Amino acid sequence: MSDQSCCAWLGRVAAGLVLATFGASLWAQGAAGPIPQIYICTDAGGRKLTSDRPIVACNDREQTILNPSGTVKARIGPVLTPFEQSQSEARIRAEQKERAKKEEEKRMDRALLIRYPNPAAHQKDRAEALAQVVLVKQLANARMTDLLAERSQLNDEMAFYAKDPSKAPARLQRQVASVTQSLAEQERFLAEKDKEIQRINANFDDEQERLEPQWQANSTPAGPAR
Repeated sequence: MSDQSCCAWLGRVAAGLVLATFGASLWAQGAAGPIPQIYICTDAGGRKLTSDRPIVACNDREQTILNPSGTVKARIGPVLTPFEQSQSEARIRAEQKERAKKEEEKRMDRALLIRYPNPAAHQKDRAEALAQVVLVKQLANARMTDLLAERSQLNDEMAFYAKDPSKAPARLQRQVASVTQSLAEQERFLAEKDKEIQRINANFDDEQERLEPQWQANSTPAGPAR
């Protein structure tokens, strides 16, 4: 056999060995299949169960998944009924809503602190808001005083017809009715202004309660530098 023929023969043999090795590797991988895992749980009767797949008897409780080495790979929770699933989803939505509410409150508190960086700024706004309502009340009280004086004068005129008020002139009767109606409206208006003052104070009290911890935190001196 010549040297050239010998080299060609050796090349074919080497190629055959490579293909055989590759084929054996593929067969070994296919035969091995996926890495097995072990499911372990304790059922309602206290029995410890083991399987290579999820255990139906433990659908209502937690199951532990082990690697072949015995180490814990994962844990799976109980399988929920449709009713339990709906309850779980409702609980998750409620928790998300509560978290969003708290985040919104934090955002509002930060904005409030920017507007009122100290108690003096907050008290100044409170005083200004109250002063506007108090001024309106003063004007309403002045109007009330005028109406009371007018009604007193009309009552003096109506005294002449005390025995039979129906005999009083129509003009006088209309004036008495008009003043009486105006007095009732002023009383309702003043009562509403009193409620408005209460609302303003309640709103500023609520803001102050939320702001005080932030004011205190901002006024606390920083510790010594290290």
